Amino acid sequence: MLAVTYPHLTVDQSGVATIAGTTTKVVEIALDRIAHHWDADEIQRQHPHLSLPQIYTALAYYYDHQTDLDALIADQLDRVAVLRKQTENLDLRRKLLASKASLEAVANGTD
Repeated sequence: MLAVTYPHLTVDQSGVATIAGTTTKVVEIALDRIAHHWDADEIQRQHPHLSLPQIYTALAYYYDHQTDLDALIADQLDRVAVLRKQTENLDLRRKLLASKASLEAVANGTD
């Protein structure tokens, strides 16, 4: 089987593909396509530092590795959901503690 090369991409040792000469990850371009339904021209308008050949190469890489990248995206969304839940709990805890302190101040006549 022939190895496929992507002239505008680099893949680091952990398997993260980025557009060569930038810090833009292929998964970011894929998410623009998936989430916003942008075509390559719109992606280029949103990321003017990228050329159309770079964007088309990133999209080709995404479609060639779609199963793995979709799993990565799902994992990242799961992690965001967990972090959001943890943050919500912290915000609720802060609000409850502030309310408790306020009630104690009123009860003690120090408010």
